Amino acid sequence: MAKKKRWGKKWEDKRDWKKYNKHLIQRGVFYIDPRFLDTWEKEIYLMNQGKIGQPYTYPQSMIEFLAVLYSKGFDYRSLQGIMSGLSNRLGPFPIISFSQIRRRIIKLPFSFIRRAEKMIVAADGTGVKVSNRGEWMRQKWKVKRGWIKVVILGNIDGDIIDIRVGNESLDERVSSRGMLRKKKKNIKKILLDGLHDCNDTFKLCDEFDIETGIKIRENANPKGLGKRPREVRLYQKLGYKKWSKEKKYGFRWVASEGIFSAVKRMFGENVRSHKRRNMYREAKLKFWSYQQLRAIE
Repeated sequence: MAKKKRWGKKWEDKRDWKKYNKHLIQRGVFYIDPRFLDTWEKEIYLMNQGKIGQPYTYPQSMIEFLAVLYSKGFDYRSLQGIMSGLSNRLGPFPIISFSQIRRRIIKLPFSFIRRAEKMIVAADGTGVKVSNRGEWMRQKWKVKRGWIKVVILGNIDGDIIDIRVGNESLDERVSSRGMLRKKKKNIKKILLDGLHDCNDTFKLCDEFDIETGIKIRENANPKGLGKRPREVRLYQKLGYKKWSKEKKYGFRWVASEGIFSAVKRMFGENVRSHKRRNMYREAKLKFWSYQQLRAIE
């Protein structure tokens, strides 16, 4: 097969590797830093104010610390062992049991960044496997357990703004529009692939005065009024290369596919839970953990 000529400028690596190496080292510090010990008593005091029933013993920051390690592949019993080792060395403090770790991680509230300024964002979906089985098992023995679908809304700085998780039938366009409605005050422009080339998405963006960079289908009809026909005419007038440059469509990779690549590389592409609702939470936990690491930059 003849090699196709690449359009545009040759890719140039502009990453500051000295800075990036320091960041990778800082990640290692983040994984084992028992920062929750500094705020334990204050957190417990605030958490138990007005609480009815048995008071909390373990702070939320400790559960978040363990949740990130769980995303890295540690099982619940190993996490109890880690807490036991820390207590022996840095304590003593009460050691949480593995069953309590599991319950607290399952109930852990997830929140992603909320920025007031107008952002350029992108939405996209990916699949997460429900087991570590390879495609050979699925094809040879017809073992089909389905998969989990994750749809994220990210910005061009590489941060996750919002997320939706469901089974393989989760509608990516509906999920994206839902996140768009929720974050509309913070969004200036949205970049989407050709799947989102539909009237509903364009109408929603027009309603909220959000700029669009949605790739148009080749056979799109340019006739008519409204935002989509205008965008179709612009796309057909400029052609893909000029349109992509004008809309800064290339930034979509940083805000969506780049995040998927990083999360799967760092935390794996399959879940270990067996119950469906726990699978969804575990998949969401991977993306939340990634965002926690982003926060230390």
